[in-house]
Amino acid sequence: MVHVLSSRVLLRPSNPEQSRHFYGDQLGLAVYREFGTGPERGTVYFLGGGFLEVAGRSETAPSPAMQLWMQVADVAAAHEELRAKSVEIVRPPVKEPWGLIEMWIADPDGTRIVLVEVPADHPIRYRPGI
Repeated sequence: MVHVLSSRVLLRPSNPEQSRHFYGDQLGLAVYREFGTGPERGTVYFLGGGFLEVAGRSETAPSPAMQLWMQVADVAAAHEELRAKSVEIVRPPVKEPWGLIEMWIADPDGTRIVLVEVPADHPIRYRPGI
């Protein structure tokens, strides 16, 4: 068995400064650590129970299969805050048939991000008998 101590998602953006502005200023993710110098320096952000590292540069677009899932306390509040910061909303909040409230945005390179609210009565949050 591999004993994993920590993990993170690695993003290689086409424009690192623009991506740092998006994740740090517009989404407001807190910085865990930074390393290196110059425009391709690395910034690691807290992602709830994980980390997101934005470092280096890529000349190719990200795979459409790459998506980020971020749970938030209040999707409606996140929607209003992100609209006020001029973040393009790909799809506004919708309560899905499976009971989660989901809103979709995209980073500057087109990586799709779903912001998810888990309602108080959803089985993910509440498990009878436990």
